[in-house]
Amino acid sequence: TAPFLSSALFSTILGVSFMKIIVTHHSPDWDAITSCWLLKRFLPGWENAEVKFVPAGERLRGSALAGPATRSSHGAPASLADAANADALRGSPTLVSPASTTHPSRFRYRLGEEIATREVYGEVLAQIADKNPLIYALDGDVKNSTFSQDFKKEFPDRFIECFIAEQNMVGVGLGFAKRGAIPFISSFAAFLTRAFDQIRMASLSKADIKFVGSHAGVSIGEDGPSQMGLEDIAMFRTIPHSVVVHPCDVVSTAKLLPLIASHRGISYLRTLRPKTPVLYSENDTFEIGGSKVLKKSSLDILTVVACGITVFEALKAHEILKKKTILIRVVDLYSIKPLDKKTLKDCLKETKENRIITVEDHFIDGGMGDAVAAFASEHGGRVHKMGVKEISHSGIKDELLRRAEIDADSIVSTVLSLVDPSTVAQG
Repeated sequence: TAPFLSSALFSTILGVSFMKIIVTHHSPDWDAITSCWLLKRFLPGWENAEVKFVPAGERLRGSALAGPATRSSHGAPASLADAANADALRGSPTLVSPASTTHPSRFRYRLGEEIATREVYGEVLAQIADKNPLIYALDGDVKNSTFSQDFKKEFPDRFIECFIAEQNMVGVGLGFAKRGAIPFISSFAAFLTRAFDQIRMASLSKADIKFVGSHAGVSIGEDGPSQMGLEDIAMFRTIPHSVVVHPCDVVSTAKLLPLIASHRGISYLRTLRPKTPVLYSENDTFEIGGSKVLKKSSLDILTVVACGITVFEALKAHEILKKKTILIRVVDLYSIKPLDKKTLKDCLKETKENRIITVEDHFIDGGMGDAVAAFASEHGGRVHKMGVKEISHSGIKDELLRRAEIDADSIVSTVLSLVDPSTVAQG
């Protein structure tokens, strides 16, 4: 698959797919013709590619932008623009997941088993795509790390290798989205920051694009600071009407993916490099704009709100503080945008100190903590943010979490420094 190219004002080359060069035009012009010639002349293997000119405004028909619809279709092409059930496949404009993108029925995760959230991305996306021929996957030459390679194994004709050109990859995704497909774009979270201009321009076009950023935070460990995604939540939060989710285990990841697929607009799913324990069961439900209260009592002094890797640090801190007869509430705020405002409001109202501590593996500015603080300020709540404040370095995950002061011991120290001793539960 070749990159998308720009042509003159009245012509746009939309893409190269399945050995066809498809051009929309208002009238023939030399820029479009020249671009086609360059593709055929210099792109290896494309010498005999068919060039198809489609009048502007005409919908692409037949197999122009089509690949195998499902694994059971035996390679039969399916039209993107003219699928009889295209509206159902795309889902409604609301945040409700349609039947075509329900959570895959195959469920094989055991509580406590350690699996990285990134490891299930390609597999689960392929299961969703088996029922939805509009889903395509694009990757920036890191498919073995994002695990989009598992999608490629099942649907090679619906996988686009965009190589190390993230800005261009977003442009390719925009082309697919505007032709009716549902593109999932994956790369390291840090590398997606290169394409912020293209992402914001895609949002201006009201594009329906799903982004998946792996290797988030200092918890990637040995890979070092150049590959630590620490600005990504802030970046995607700024996009109007965007959705930002950061699950902590494979179950929540698998159940959030279909919701992302059905949501219309810019969506971002943040995944982790290190393995984390399976925390949730098959019966747990998730929603965009939701959260999970993991620890709760009537004697809670304050609430610790975490997401991703720090959920497990918060749970460790809960056990340490419990031994000191200090009870805290723990919330997995897997949906960062939109927030679960009801749960956050209840936490402020029901805890003794009307206080929330946020802890995240992200730079302290612009992330989940700022989202919670903005909400809490409207309801008289106090928020103490814990996040990454300095540039990190290569190292072991636990050491880097401790250095960034977002590990369990740091949470415990922060709680002890903030609580009023007279409010501590005894016995």
